[in-house]
Amino acid sequence: MNLTKHASKGVRVGCDIGGTFTDIVLALPDGRLFVNKTSTTPENLGLAIVNGLGALIAQAGVAPGDITEIVHGTTTASNTILQKVGAPTGVLTTEGFRDVLEIGRIRTPTMFDLGWSKPEPLATRRWRRGIRERIDAQGRIVTTLDTAQLLGETQQLVEEGVTSLAICFLNSYINPAHELAAKALLQQHFPQLLLSVSCEVLPEIKEYERTSTTVVNAYILPAMRTYLARLRDDLTRMGITASLQVMASNGGMMGIASASDKPVFAVASGPAGGVAGAVEIGALGGDADLIVFDMGGTTAKASIIANGQPSLTNEYEFRDGISAPSRFVKGGGYVLKVPAIDIAEVGAGGGSIAWIDAGGLLCVGPESAGAHPGPACYGNGNPHPTVTDANMVLGYLNPKALAGGSLKVSPELSKAAIERDVGGPLGLDLLAAAHGVRQVANVNMARAIRAVTVERGRDPREMSMIAFGGGGPLHAVAVARLLGIKRVIAPIMAGVFCSAGMLSADAEHNFVKAVLRPLADCEPAAMGAIANALADKGYTVLASEGYPPEDASAVLAADLRYLGQSSELTVPLASARFDAEVMAQLTRDFQAMYQQTFGYSSDEPLELVNLRVSARGRSKHRLDFASCQVDATALQGETGTRLVSFAAGEAPVMTRIVPRARIGQAAEQGPLVIESYDTTIVVPPHCSVRSDAIGNIIIDLQEQAQ
Repeated sequence: MNLTKHASKGVRVGCDIGGTFTDIVLALPDGRLFVNKTSTTPENLGLAIVNGLGALIAQAGVAPGDITEIVHGTTTASNTILQKVGAPTGVLTTEGFRDVLEIGRIRTPTMFDLGWSKPEPLATRRWRRGIRERIDAQGRIVTTLDTAQLLGETQQLVEEGVTSLAICFLNSYINPAHELAAKALLQQHFPQLLLSVSCEVLPEIKEYERTSTTVVNAYILPAMRTYLARLRDDLTRMGITASLQVMASNGGMMGIASASDKPVFAVASGPAGGVAGAVEIGALGGDADLIVFDMGGTTAKASIIANGQPSLTNEYEFRDGISAPSRFVKGGGYVLKVPAIDIAEVGAGGGSIAWIDAGGLLCVGPESAGAHPGPACYGNGNPHPTVTDANMVLGYLNPKALAGGSLKVSPELSKAAIERDVGGPLGLDLLAAAHGVRQVANVNMARAIRAVTVERGRDPREMSMIAFGGGGPLHAVAVARLLGIKRVIAPIMAGVFCSAGMLSADAEHNFVKAVLRPLADCEPAAMGAIANALADKGYTVLASEGYPPEDASAVLAADLRYLGQSSELTVPLASARFDAEVMAQLTRDFQAMYQQTFGYSSDEPLELVNLRVSARGRSKHRLDFASCQVDATALQGETGTRLVSFAAGEAPVMTRIVPRARIGQAAEQGPLVIESYDTTIVVPPHCSVRSDAIGNIIIDLQEQAQ
């Protein structure tokens, strides 16, 4: 569908780089949406954006200069950590504390696992140096900063190849004087050195968490800066001079300048966009409590929306395998004490490879075939079966081509790979082997959902699931049945929903100030002054990104704990006005949150650890899901029938294949396979399916006969 070329401004673009596909959504000011899925280019991640965006510009009939904003979710930060390809990173810390990073909290993620190895620090010990200086817990200078030693140690690190440096002095969260002095001195003498200073990255108590977060920021800083600069240059060559925003881990947007200085806030960039969009879809449909299920080509992610708000955390660990923020399971990864959406992630996606372990058990993932060579059916040389190949064999996927016909596939290659690597070794026929691969993947994904529901005290049977990503609607009903979920929603643009969700997000920047005093001793006027100072910082940053005061707001929260504890809970504040009534309400809210989280509460005195402010800017062209119009070509698919195997041991069923555009608001009974450009939606027997008023697909699961 080609439109007449026009010169109206206000075109916005959302793009999400995944391990297999790069998804792009282009939104016109009048609500029309165009979508594109392009194979990710690992050697140059920005190339896929340039290719896909070029195709969309031509399809939508707009000029490159019409694009005013690009919101981008990137895996650059996370891939840099996973692949251990970050900068040679050094650490300058207080003398005697060089091993804080390695000692950590002396925890292990699992008990009795003799094969577990502690993650290697991102800054090796020989590049961690202690500097003579000391500030006590009250912020008083005990030992002045030894500037001669500081310069000498830094000179040695530079000579040894260090290019990025983390400065993490003890108690700098309460008095940053020494860190700021060190930063100024090093900028003067070593201008080529990239610096991450803990009082600017994370001015909070807990020296290990602060050090770990600052080191991660230093480690990924050059890669993120290089990537964003290169992307900006590529877009400029296309004639695009739009504002470039990066999706942050907390579900908000941050400007390119902030992302270039503090990339640690964007490590979980991509998945957060989907959660932001799910909040909007839930609000439109009256679903205040939702399970968010996002399955891509490499991983599957799960999160929850409770009372219309995403579940947030102020600390999580980035690690291989199943990655879930947890208050109890720690020690298996790199600690990031930054605001983030509480997302559990497991290495089970469409490209996850099926294999047999030494004990003869069928395993799926975490290794993925990625975009290149991709699943066996792509015909690019991968001989190993993947989850996509299992779905192809079972009849769920179009046997000719995927992604609207742009990606040719071969079912015969899928069959050969599964028979050779799974069916043969396990003595199973083709369909049984394919069902086995799919079931293992489904169970792994159900684990991720349990990590954010059952393990958080939530009953998934009382919630609906919103499923998106290229593979989410393909597996959603099967995963829902494992958990007792009765309703599944496949949102509009489900296959590229993270990109669409980014266009519905607000800009958000977080600021924190350590308080560390009993709540009863906190003077309301002093707390109000701190809150106002933090809010002013937020408004200043938002103004620099183009958000005027009328489009900006500040949300206040407090970190509280029982006096003497070492961990805290974040309690939102309804008002920045501090008085006796507000302080009393803060106490009641903490008690209720503590009871819900841990199952009990106490009348012990409370301590106010930090005050937090989230400064939010609302875009004038924010995507409104209620009024958007998806390009008709994205809703097309084949019409016909094919044999589909829905259950192991049962005969395949001749199943109707319908395009997404054909699903109306009248309920239809399964089985059905619904095709569109960006995803495939599977409606098994004992389910009904319909479309709601804005185009979301609603699947209601029925009780199966025993």
